[in-house]
Formats: sequence, C-alpha cells, structure tokens
Amino acid sequence: MSKAKIVLVALVWLVLFGIGVSIWRLVIYPRRSQQQAEQAQQQENEKVEKTSGTSRYRHEIQLGLDSFSGYAILRSEEFRKQLADRGIRIKNVDDGANYAKRAEGLQKGTLQMAAFPIDAFLKTLSSNDAPAATIVAIIDETRGADAMLAYKGKFPDIDRLNQSDVRFVLVGDSPSETLVRVVMQDFDLKNVGASAIETVDSPEKLIARYRAASPATNEVYVTWEPFVSQILANDQLHVLVDSSRFTGYIVDSLVVSRDYLLKNGPVVESVLEAYFTALHSYSEKQALIRLLLEDAKQTKQELTAEQANRLVDGIQWKNTQENFAHFGKRAGAVVHVEDMLGRIATVLSKSGAISSIGSDEKFNRYFFDRPLENLQTRNFHPGLSSESVRVEEKLKALSDEQWDGLVTVGTLSVPELVFLRGSATLSDQSKRILDELCQKLLAWPQYYLTIRGNASKAGDMQANLQLAQQRGDAALKHLLALGIPPERMRVVTGEITGQTRVSFVVGQVPY
Repeated sequence: MSKAKIVLVALVWLVLFGIGVSIWRLVIYPRRSQQQAEQAQQQENEKVEKTSGTSRYRHEIQLGLDSFSGYAILRSEEFRKQLADRGIRIKNVDDGANYAKRAEGLQKGTLQMAAFPIDAFLKTLSSNDAPAATIVAIIDETRGADAMLAYKGKFPDIDRLNQSDVRFVLVGDSPSETLVRVVMQDFDLKNVGASAIETVDSPEKLIARYRAASPATNEVYVTWEPFVSQILANDQLHVLVDSSRFTGYIVDSLVVSRDYLLKNGPVVESVLEAYFTALHSYSEKQALIRLLLEDAKQTKQELTAEQANRLVDGIQWKNTQENFAHFGKRAGAVVHVEDMLGRIATVLSKSGAISSIGSDEKFNRYFFDRPLENLQTRNFHPGLSSESVRVEEKLKALSDEQWDGLVTVGTLSVPELVFLRGSATLSDQSKRILDELCQKLLAWPQYYLTIRGNASKAGDMQANLQLAQQRGDAALKHLLALGIPPERMRVVTGEITGQTRVSFVVGQVPY
C-alpha cells in the first residue's frame, strides 16, 4: 500500500475516532451521568419519603384577588388556619385588580378560585357562551365606601351634572365606574355622553387630578375610602351620592373555576366553611378594625384607625345566613343573586360596557347554589352564636317642615307618564313605567321621593294645577300598591312648565 493511501486511511480512522469521542463526550456520557444522577436522586427521594410524616394538606388552591380591604378575610391568618384544619393550603395571587388576567387564570386553570366584583365578572366573562367560572358565594357589598365627589358651588346636586362637558374621573374597571354608570342610568342626565367617563390607572393619580383642579372644574371625582376622606378634608367639596344609598350593585363575589368545581365539589364546600368561620371570628367591629389595620400593613397600604373605622362602616361582609338568603335558601329581605346579576348587567348593557342583553338572558348560568345548599342541609353554622340577615334601615316619616328641608339629590330618569286626555287615569303604559320606577326605588332605599305634578300654561290655570295634583296622586297610589312605603313619598304641585307631566325627585335628610 502506498504512503498516500496509508495516510488517507489513518486520517479517516482519526476522524472516525474523533467523532466517536465527541459522541461519547456530548451524548453517551452526559446521558449516562444524568441517568446515574436521576437514579441517585430517586434513591434519596425514596429515603426521604420513607422517613417523612404525612402532610396535613391534601389540596392546594390558587386564589386570585387584589388589595381591596373587603378581601381582608381571605388574607387573614384565621382563614388560613381554618383551611389548614380541613387539609387545604391556599396561595393568594394579587394581580393588582387586573380582572382580565384574573379571568384568564380561571380559564387556563392556573387559578382555581377568585374574588370578583360582579360587574367585573360580567364584563370579563359574559361574552363567553360557557363562562369558565361561576359564583358560589357573596363576599361583601359596598354600602358607603364608594362615593361621587364634586365642588359644592359647581355641582350642588346630581341634576347639575346634566352637562355635555362634565367629566367623571375614576379608576377604570373599578366599583367607581359601576357607581357612575348606575347614576347615569337612573337619573335624568340625557346630556351626559359615554365620553364623560375619564379613567386613570390608580387612586393616587385621581388624587393628583383633584389637587391640580380649581373649584370651577367640570370634573367629578369618583373613588373609595380612604381616598374619599382625603378629598373631603377640603370642605369645598361634598358627596353627591355614595354607595350607602343603593343596594345590589357594588358587590364582591367568590367564584370558582367550573372545571375545578366539577372535580372537587367537597373541597369548595370546605373552603366556604373555612371562610364563613373565619368571618364569624371577626364579627365584632373592633376585631374587624384590627384586621383591616393588619391587612393594610400586609398589602403595603396606608390606613389610619379612623379610616379603618369608616371602611368597616362602609363595607357589609356577608355572613352565612345572608348568603343563604342571597341564594334563595332562606327568607330574607335581600336581593337574590340572579336578580343582582340581571340588575348589574342591565346597567352595563345600557351604558355600552358589555354587549346588549336580552330579556331572556339566563343569569343562572353565572352562579351555582349547590355548595351553599349542601352547607345548609348539614346545618352548618360558623359559631355558637346565631347569625342574622341584616334588615335595610327604614326611612322615618317626616313632618311637612322636614319634607321642605330635604336636600335635593336629583331627578330620576322616568319616561313621561301617559294619561287619558284631561284626566288622572293611568294608561297601561304608565302603569308599566311605574312598575319599573318601583324597582328603581327598591334599589335606592335610602332616598325620599317627591312626586311633582307640573301644570300646563294653556287654559284654566287653577284647573291645570288641580289636574297636576291629581296625576301625582295617581302615581303615588300605584307605587303604594306596589309596596313602596307611604312615609317615603309625598306629592306636591310643581311648576307651570308648559306640560302637564309628573316628575320624580329624590332627596335626603341633611347630614
């Protein structure tokens, strides 16, 4: 064999040897080393497993929420303790009130449960034919913690908001937005358009907008405690309306992934038991105040004892019995969750926040009452003392002087009543309008109603005034038949407006 061939063969073998070495170093050896390491680790794991105790936790739940004080029970040590006693470990995932992200977590299964304002729940999930989550409990209802604030000289009442240039400054996708949409729907603000709502990213930015404004501003500030109190420190501003005046709109719920619920129904019931038991342990006001102050430190919020006190007064945490009532499992003067969903959806639909809904919308798709029903069947109660369903404080009867001294809040948005010509007889259309007004009055239980009959300029003035009074009386009589308390309403003869029509003005006793 020639030298050239020998060299070539040697080179080939050298290359093959190099390839073999490379395969050994890069593939075979690492794989063998990995297998050996895995085998060693498996042996170690087996040792640890054989010498470890039995974990008390059989289930782990990821729960989405944000730093709202109403969720303090969900972050409390007592809730964790109650869950641990039931073999459940919970991890709270704070998304900074990013409801779209929270909904996505429920859809993808990275979250099993979440706290959700019902309006945000509908906004993020109502577009789906099969919502990925369902409501299993009502956490709380805001009754005073959210408010609409304005300079007194610029906007003394809601009627003065009826201007095309008014601007509502608020944190978007928050209960503040729901408050504005409710007011825009229920009051006569036909000159206010959808563009009137201006959103900011945080309450701190809202406060900055307020501080930069003058008393002549066309801005109205809508926020929650403790920021409400910060603004009201300036006595030139006042509360136009707050959430203590209506019911069934700004409500927080506990929702569960449908997939998780179907596979782990008893676990969800255990979570509810733990939650209601923890809530019961904070039933005294001072205990709640201490919890909110501790929770504020945990969530890195600034909260004084005075602000915590106002928060406790402005948030109604819903106990076991109230949840039974909201879900139709016992009697109680509360709004059923199905009607609550319908009421909120109507506001969102009419204001364009969600797509239009029909009268046949099946709102029972958005809640599941079986877990609470099972708790009731087992006669669950969270403590030795009994719980009760809160009753809405009834308005007191007023003297004529007190009626005259009411502070006007605003004129309700009510279609014009239709009467038979020259008479005070209500048409069927008018009766339907008053039926809808009744529902509106039930949603605003803390306002008095002045029914004002306005008179036409044409013809006999005295007869016109008398007819206006009679038509107001006819409206009053129909509302009384629908169950609106007589002490809430009064008929007065209004003004010579040029039209014989009836208007409905709500008012409140001066603070």
